[in-house]
Parts: sequence; structure tokens; C-alpha cells
Amino acid sequence: MPGKKTDKKAGKKAEKRNEETLVAQNRAASYNYHILEKFEAGMVLHGTEVKALREGKANIRDAYVEVKGNGVWLRNAHIAQYLPGGPWNHEPLGSRKLLLHKREIEKLAGKTQSKGLTIIPLKIFFRNGIAKCEIALAKGKKDYDRRQDSKDKESRKEMNEAMYQARRR
Repeated sequence: MPGKKTDKKAGKKAEKRNEETLVAQNRAASYNYHILEKFEAGMVLHGTEVKALREGKANIRDAYVEVKGNGVWLRNAHIAQYLPGGPWNHEPLGSRKLLLHKREIEKLAGKTQSKGLTIIPLKIFFRNGIAKCEIALAKGKKDYDRRQDSKDKESRKEMNEAMYQARRR
């Protein structure tokens, strides 16, 4: 019997280690861009930035990612100031470095320079207590692409509703 208790505790610890806590999400990204490829990057943050993120005070709607030199930077992401931080607070719209492997940085740099693609942040989250940012290589949508997507979405919705009604009969 004592062995089972420790197994349950170990299972809970393993679940807690793998959990993700969503902080901010860019919902408009899939509406404005064709998402081609996703990457997960670590974030270099100051202490007050981490505390503000844990409170969920972040906005990445207007943010973008820039490859500069040998690094990748998150620009225009708003992380609100942490009120108890006092004089040690961070700048809300400051640039934050993203941590990626060298080959991933080179791949992103090459694709954004040659093909007219951009890099956008999709979400900021905590995994195992570490702040991460999911970024995507994306291509901007034109107006007709957005209209077509809305038509496709509407037709899928109608089809699903018809199938649901047919099953209920």
C-alpha cells in the first residue's frame, strides 16, 4: 500500500511538470496571415517581466519578430509593469530576445529576406515554469483570401450542422 501512494504523487508531479499556462495569444494571426511553419522559442526576461506575465498582463496583438545579427528579437509586445516592482520595473514595450537554435535562426533569416515572409508571435506561455513564445513564419493574406476563408468556414459550419441534424433523425 505505501508504494501506491508514492506512485500517485509521482504521477501528479509528472503532470505538473508538463502543464502549460497560456499568458497571451494572438487570435488575429490566423485571420491576417497564412501560417507556414511554427517554432517554439525561450524568452530572455527581467524579474518584473516574469512576475507581470505570471499575472497574465501581456498583449502581443501588434507584436512582430525581427532577425537582427545573430539573434531574434520580439518587438512591440506589451508586458504591463509589475506594480510592486517600484524603481526596478521594466519598459512595457521593450524588445525581448528570443532563444532559438542557430540553424533555426539562419532558416528564419533566409526565408524572411528572400521570399517576403514575416515572423509573428502566436502565443506566450509558461512550460515547466519557463516562459516560452510560439512564433510562426507567415505570409500576409489579401482581402480575397480572407473572404474565401470566411466562405469556407461558413460552408464547413453548414455541413457539420446538416450532418448533426441527419444523425438526430
